[in-house]
Amino acid sequence: MTSSPSSIPMSSPAISIITAVYNCAQTIGTTIDSVLAQTDKSIEYIIIDGMSDDGTQAVIEGYGDRISKVIREPDQGIYDALNKGVQAARGDIVGFVHADDALADNSIVAKIKSKFAVEAELDAVYGDLLYVDSQDTDKVIRYWRAGKYDRNKFLFGWMPPHPTCYLRKEIYQELGAYKTDFGSAADYECMVRLMYKHQINVGYLPEIVSKMRVGGTSNVSMENRLKANRGDRQAWLENDLRPPFGLRFTKPISKLPQYVLRPVA
Repeated sequence: MTSSPSSIPMSSPAISIITAVYNCAQTIGTTIDSVLAQTDKSIEYIIIDGMSDDGTQAVIEGYGDRISKVIREPDQGIYDALNKGVQAARGDIVGFVHADDALADNSIVAKIKSKFAVEAELDAVYGDLLYVDSQDTDKVIRYWRAGKYDRNKFLFGWMPPHPTCYLRKEIYQELGAYKTDFGSAADYECMVRLMYKHQINVGYLPEIVSKMRVGGTSNVSMENRLKANRGDRQAWLENDLRPPFGLRFTKPISKLPQYVLRPVA
């Protein structure tokens, strides 16, 4: 394990942002730039590199101590890496920007921080997500307008967009982070456990928080999608909850509007 020198004060920053990366040399620079360009400069930025061997390490090292911490060691996949990031984070609030993604604008972290400050009872904040073309990131493929939080929407296949979710670190410490044996459904299990079962306080920020390149792990093949569907059902059983009726159908159906809706220019 190697760590870069920290460029932030020893006192805990308000927000820690974590990027897990493995062999993303072509996109990681855009991801890092979107975090470093934020107007809020109190961010602790942590990168977990699972021993990339395609030039990713060189790209990361090019940023020097502008990145707060780099952990480079083998891992058991993205959710194992994210768990390492949560454990290493010193911020009160933790969020993720994946290695194929970018924050939507330079003020989004400031807006998230303000939401937590104004509504001090919140344990989590989420926003909207854009899926963009893997080559032309100005081309919108899907627009996930997540909408106002309602716990009961979980019963109809809904969940908040994981890349837009920012949670207080104490929630992960008290209730646990990602169960890596769930594979690509680990984020869904985590949201069901924290938000539905334990009913943490969740707020919606009506802003596009992140842009995600299409081709996520759970959707790259029908086989992976079927595995994710099985994991979705198991997420409820794991938490001693009855899976919603028809979950394997309602969850994909709930995503259909994303292909039609577009953000207002």
